[in-house]
Amino acid sequence: MGIGSFAALRLRAQLYALIRAYFAERQVLEVETPVLSAAGNTEPNIESFSTTFSGHVDAGARERWLRTSPEYPLKRLLAAGIGDCYELGRVFRNGEAGGRHNPEFTMLEWYRVGWDHRRLMQETVALVEAALAMVGRRAELVVTSYRQLFLDELGIDPVHAAIDQLHAPLAEFGVDPAGLGHDDWLDLLITHKLQPAFPRDRITVIHDYPASQCALARIRPGEPPLAERFELYLGRYELANGYYELNDAAEQRARFERDNARRRERSLREIPLDENLLGVLDALPDCAGVALGVERLLMCLADTDAIADVLAFPFAEA
Repeated sequence: MGIGSFAALRLRAQLYALIRAYFAERQVLEVETPVLSAAGNTEPNIESFSTTFSGHVDAGARERWLRTSPEYPLKRLLAAGIGDCYELGRVFRNGEAGGRHNPEFTMLEWYRVGWDHRRLMQETVALVEAALAMVGRRAELVVTSYRQLFLDELGIDPVHAAIDQLHAPLAEFGVDPAGLGHDDWLDLLITHKLQPAFPRDRITVIHDYPASQCALARIRPGEPPLAERFELYLGRYELANGYYELNDAAEQRARFERDNARRRERSLREIPLDENLLGVLDALPDCAGVALGVERLLMCLADTDAIADVLAFPFAEA
């Protein structure tokens, strides 16, 4: 570990102090929830780590999953009435290692009762602006809808475009089209064409996604129906993903089951559903929640493209 690493660790400590002060001032409670769970994340594009508990069978399920986010237990606390809360802690995603990814990383996730995603967007921007000010930087703010972004930057309507229209701008990348659907091509357009062009000193907030990309967000009826969610980018890095949270257990179960159906199609293992969450989701108060990748923010603050530069020890050295 070199002097640069020590500077990065000091920057991380400074950021943690800022985060905790930020939420203390706003009376948002810091909580800690389990890292190991009997349920996993069904999202087909995320792979979880699992481990086996060797103790007494009365302790419950032997197979345990390392959390990919603290979302499900935080929602259980919200359903029980805890009110506004946040967690700052380690999460784990299998297979994600490289220049910009580490299999274990830190996530900040928080929930605001009675808020929608639009209001939470503003608070998320304010936190990122406060972090930038900590290192003497400022950023321009651009807020746009998902549809408008595609129309403005690519001249493509993501709602009505045919697959061939989505292929064309990606021809230079030689993408194998096998198994790719409409949303997959839209994701590729964001990651390969739109995101890389975002200026370094700009916060870009994209809101109101296609209903097919709802994840755990509510869907607002209309033509077209829209997922009430947002993503925040600083420069070309995606930092945060937020939702006006779904609180319909039957709909959430159906989404989990659709995820597992896609897993079967891809010859991936099905993941056990979080029945503890589903059992209380109807009692979840109207709220908005957002998850922010701390290492991504630190990389922006340190002005580096290498995640190893903001870790004490990257995965290869852990």
